[in-house]
Amino acid sequence: MTESRVVIITGGGTGIGAATARQLRSEGHRVVVSGRRPEPLRRVAEETGALAHPADTCDSDAVAGLVDAAVAAYGRVDGLVLNAGVGRSGAVGDLSDEDWETVLRTNLTGPFLLMRAALPHLLAARGSVVAVASVAALRNGVANAAYATSKAALLQLCRSLAVDYGRDGLRANTVCPSCMRTDMADRRMARFAEEAGLGDRGAEAAYEEATRLIPSGRPGRPEEVAEAITWLLSPAASFVNGAALTVDGAVTAIDPGTVAFDFGIVPRG
Repeated sequence: MTESRVVIITGGGTGIGAATARQLRSEGHRVVVSGRRPEPLRRVAEETGALAHPADTCDSDAVAGLVDAAVAAYGRVDGLVLNAGVGRSGAVGDLSDEDWETVLRTNLTGPFLLMRAALPHLLAARGSVVAVASVAALRNGVANAAYATSKAALLQLCRSLAVDYGRDGLRANTVCPSCMRTDMADRRMARFAEEAGLGDRGAEAAYEEATRLIPSGRPGRPEEVAEAITWLLSPAASFVNGAALTVDGAVTAIDPGTVAFDFGIVPRG
């Protein structure tokens, strides 16, 4: 971004949200980090100089308050980073009503509420929205019905924003990360390693197994997704609208039907 802009980041206390706050602040932009837990937001705010505003984006009143706080502090809203999300595992026959509704409300309705509340400001600023989806929006996995559905719908929600308001100068795009190395993922991998009996190397062994078929051969870093988000928010991406940008180490480029024959054949080094 060539000029200072005001960006609201949901899920801004950890992982990709916190990395994006750091990246935007390092470039001189004004950032409001939001989420349900005040303490992680406070740490990011102290580190970066962002404004922390705890809010549950599933609540329309809280969302209106978040937008109002950004406007009160900085006079405008130029961008949104829709990063808040949850997951519940289960196939269709296994998911409870509560799990299904929790995932859809957090991952889809929450972004809709914030888009709608911020829309007048975004149109006035000819602004930009970036939603953090997942490769699950493009490819499905076992027992992933609610999460994959919510992320695919989030992608289409952003495209709707691009189609309906593109002539007014508003852009809306989606990033689709694959396996990312975050504190939350570290804990999940440690549990997986213990359950799978992967030995003393714990999370490291679990990451190796989880990324075995990723052509890049490793998990991604939140900072790598933050760079993509920052570019999509910027004028450098001025003709990129309604796009789904994979940040996935080429995992979605694989033909799964040939993996059993191809893996290990490609020369290394």
